Amino acid sequence: MHFLKNTLVALGFLTLTLSAAQAATLGEDGLHKQPWFTVTFRDIAEDIQTAADEGKRLVIIFEQRGCIYCRAMHEKLLSDPEVSEYIKENFMVVQYNMFGDEEVIDLDGEELTEKTAARKWGYVFTPTIVFLPESYSGSGTVSDAAVATMPGAFGKWTFLNMFRWVREKGYEGEEHFQKYHARIINELRAEGRIGAD
Repeated sequence: MHFLKNTLVALGFLTLTLSAAQAATLGEDGLHKQPWFTVTFRDIAEDIQTAADEGKRLVIIFEQRGCIYCRAMHEKLLSDPEVSEYIKENFMVVQYNMFGDEEVIDLDGEELTEKTAARKWGYVFTPTIVFLPESYSGSGTVSDAAVATMPGAFGKWTFLNMFRWVREKGYEGEEHFQKYHARIINELRAEGRIGAD
């Protein structure tokens, strides 16, 4: 009986430890954080170039304090090693606060705050993930330049497949993201990696 009691206590402690490990870290701004997010001066043209110099693509993620979908994205998606490793390897991610006051310099040179940038670019949901091109020499805005935008939270495969589709430049081809996603899901089912649902 004593052994059983100690085993149950140890299992309970392990469960609490694993739950704590999956919990998203909160920053002083109330946003959930990943240690591999990049902190920049939010000069979009400069950030696109920095990402390109590292062989990556720039991604902006808009979040807000108290966003349950942002928390779920951090705890369920960005904590998944398959998802986070792919993103870290291929993208430079910069977090923006939907209602923040940090300075942002748009691609057209306009100086904004995070909150005025969100309004200017038309982003109203959190999380909103904005994928920028490998390079940009135009005079438009971020919303003009974005090659794809993912508004809201999705399941693992939709989320990861969007990053893959952008990395593979699917937006330049004829295979729409929804068709790409359906094809990948069918391949995963054939491999037995996901159920038939």
